[in-house]
Amino acid sequence: MTLAEAINNAATRFIAAGIGTPRLDAEVLLRHALKRDRAWLLAHFHDRLDEEPRGIFEQAVERRAKREPLQYITGKQEFWGLEFAVSPEVLIPRPETELIIETVLNSVQDRNKACTLIDLCTGSGCIATVLASELPAARIIATDKSPGAIAVARENASSHGVLDRILFMEGDLTAPLESLDIDGQVDIIVSNPPYVRSGDYPALQPEVKDYEPALALFGGPEGTDIHQRIINAAVRYLTSNGLLIMEMGIGQAEILANYLKKVGRYRSFEILRDLAGIERVIAARRK
Repeated sequence: MTLAEAINNAATRFIAAGIGTPRLDAEVLLRHALKRDRAWLLAHFHDRLDEEPRGIFEQAVERRAKREPLQYITGKQEFWGLEFAVSPEVLIPRPETELIIETVLNSVQDRNKACTLIDLCTGSGCIATVLASELPAARIIATDKSPGAIAVARENASSHGVLDRILFMEGDLTAPLESLDIDGQVDIIVSNPPYVRSGDYPALQPEVKDYEPALALFGGPEGTDIHQRIINAAVRYLTSNGLLIMEMGIGQAEILANYLKKVGRYRSFEILRDLAGIERVIAARRK
């Protein structure tokens, strides 16, 4: 079997499984099995597929045909131009989450100035790791209630050389912070919390509902339960004029805006749209 034949066979199987990008997925899995980049693959389409990589490829195809996400099969995902390890313990980083990074960086006048940031629901640690890379003087604390997620996040921070600048703490949202003396000292709190509405479960793609961790997905009936808890808890830790930045789902901006007004502890807020024009991030300033 040639490499081209292997790709065609896998793509045919993926079409039957209802996968929207069959050929691309087949190529990614073959490159994974061969440990080669796309340029090499394009130049060697007519080479024979050796027995060892063929076995790895066929196992990967079997998993993908069952709708397991590519990222869990290859064990990696790109975010902000960096490669991150992922596993079923963590949510797969999405491009739209990069808007959190952009919002933080746009709010910082001097990237070399010391500051304190907190990343709640850190998951793979992609946000904390990128911010540590972009803000070399920042002190970052990242929390997650999943021990498996904390392990993955530490691995990612270590692989990018910033583990010594991020304190990872296991626990629910701000609960681990109670052991630290940082009340009123945090400049920015960021979070990509669970925000899928519980009633939306049946409509989710199999890759999401069957494989990604429910703990990182569902945020109650309106999808905003965790956001509201964060809004309340963040007040204790933010400095005067400190910034709270959270990702949100479609249709949740108005709910969160009204809740911020109800709480009354934030002087202003801004709603930011992603590249698709969807209201994706809400940023609120502490009074």
